[in-house]
Amino acid sequence: MAAVFVFGSNTAGRHGKGAALFARQSRGAIYGQGEGLQGNSYAIPTKGQRPDRSLYTLPLEQIRAGVDRFLAFAVSRPDLQFEVSPIGCGLAGYKPEEIAPMFLGAPANCQPAVEFSPV
Repeated sequence: MAAVFVFGSNTAGRHGKGAALFARQSRGAIYGQGEGLQGNSYAIPTKGQRPDRSLYTLPLEQIRAGVDRFLAFAVSRPDLQFEVSPIGCGLAGYKPEEIAPMFLGAPANCQPAVEFSPV
């Protein structure tokens, strides 16, 4: 089985750009599902949706909560390997040094993005 691709999403699951689009087109991400395992991918919300359907970047605390949920899931699924993309560092606009510490202590079945290694 191929590794599960972990990508930054928006809470509405509108996988239309960046890593989310790749996940939808190539890894089974489900349009409309903003978080969790879907196909051969796992979505971590980095953006939210306003009532007018516009998207906004989530605060770091909310992203950390999503990362924590993902890490708990990864621990519960030692049978899967996870390739973590540089979530939050593309369309959401954060820097790797802001996101990488959230993955410290990740289980052995998680391969963090190379962008996170210097941190």
